[in-house]
Amino acid sequence: MLRYLPYLLVLALWIYAFIDCLNTPESQVRGLPKVVWVIVILLFGEVLIGPIAWLVAGKQRYAVAGGGGSTPSEWHRNHSTAKWVAPDDNPEFLRSLKEENKKDEALLKDWEADLRRREEELRRRSGEASEGNNGTDGDTQPPAKDR
Repeated sequence: MLRYLPYLLVLALWIYAFIDCLNTPESQVRGLPKVVWVIVILLFGEVLIGPIAWLVAGKQRYAVAGGGGSTPSEWHRNHSTAKWVAPDDNPEFLRSLKEENKKDEALLKDWEADLRRREEELRRRSGEASEGNNGTDGDTQPPAKDR
């Protein structure tokens, strides 16, 4: 199994360089046109000249942001602007919860007042309807019989 490892590594580097070349925008390709780089990688991939040439000279590489030679993780550790705080310990979050509770309570009071008003209106209407049907209205009396 170990005797196949060098071949697998060569094949992996060959495939990586080929896919990287295909996915690289034309504006980031250096030295040769992109089509020529693909041909170089495919023709000289077996002896690693093509893939290594692409990785070293073919693609435009950018320096890590932040400068100073620091690694990205170092830069993030040194330039963190805020520490993470649990919601229970964050006074701003707790304040926002209190404000939301006040808004919800005011909305609930408005709904309850509206419900009371509608119930009172229904009672008033049903009371008027029952007073109108107590026999004083001419339309509700039975017709008189002829004598």
